[in-house]
Amino acid sequence: MQQYFTIISIILLLLTSTSWVQANEYQLMISKQNNELTVEKSGQVIKKYHIASGKGGKGTKRLRGDSKTPLGVYKVTSFKESSRFHYFIQLNYPNLIDAWYGYKNEIIDAENFKRIATAYKKRESPPQDTNLGGFIGIHGLGVTNDKKLTIHQALNWTNGCIALTNEEINDLRKFVAIGTPVIIKE
Repeated sequence: MQQYFTIISIILLLLTSTSWVQANEYQLMISKQNNELTVEKSGQVIKKYHIASGKGGKGTKRLRGDSKTPLGVYKVTSFKESSRFHYFIQLNYPNLIDAWYGYKNEIIDAENFKRIATAYKKRESPPQDTNLGGFIGIHGLGVTNDKKLTIHQALNWTNGCIALTNEEINDLRKFVAIGTPVIIKE
């Protein structure tokens, strides 16, 4: 029971005392239900993109391998050129809320919760090797052909990430910086 209260105290302390520095004034809103990523600035819609999300269906990511796209508020933590996906914008999944549910539901232990909380406090990417999964981000399609484009338009096909076409991910890059908020909702 003491460990439970310690973890709650850590969450409250981190949520009230630290946050990622927002590097620009844009935020990304993702609607899984509408297959849409919206770029907003000061509450105004700047741009919209069609997306594909996780093939695991509705609900939030809770476990490595469930192929669900997480729901919640995240931040951009890094950018990577990718031969597989053209370009990859990594998010800070799992966040503190994901970690809390993981701990509460005994998917991760207290040590892994602490690792995630410490990364959050230091404004670093959280560990990607826990049972919660990792490497969630926004990416392109990689090598593209007509079949891949048709699948992208018709299905949610990713393992939990948000996918755009290569042209769209290139365009999105001009709105995104380290710390850009990404809100993912059903």
